Amino acid sequence: MPRFEFTPQLRRFTDTPVVDTGATRLRAGLEACFAINPRLRGYVLDDQGHLRANVVVFIDGRRSTDRISLDEVLNADSRVYVLQALSGG
Repeated sequence: MPRFEFTPQLRRFTDTPVVDTGATRLRAGLEACFAINPRLRGYVLDDQGHLRANVVVFIDGRRSTDRISLDEVLNADSRVYVLQALSGG
C-alpha cells in the first residue's frame, strides 16, 4: 500500500498522520489523508485544489512535477513525502 508521510514543518501547524492507503493516484492518496485530518488540506492545497507553491511532494524519491491535477501514479509500495519548501536567507 502507498504510504503518505508529512515532514515536521507541517506538524508544527496541525496533526499529520502517516497514512497507508490503497490509492493509485496522488490526489486520491492526499484525499485519504485529508479525510483523517481535514485541516491538513488548507496547508497542502490552495483554494483551487492545486498544490500550494510552498509545498513539495516526493514520490519514491522523485519530486512530483504535477502541481495541478495531482494525477501521478502510485505503485503498491510507493512512499510519498509531503513537505513545505523552505525559503529565505
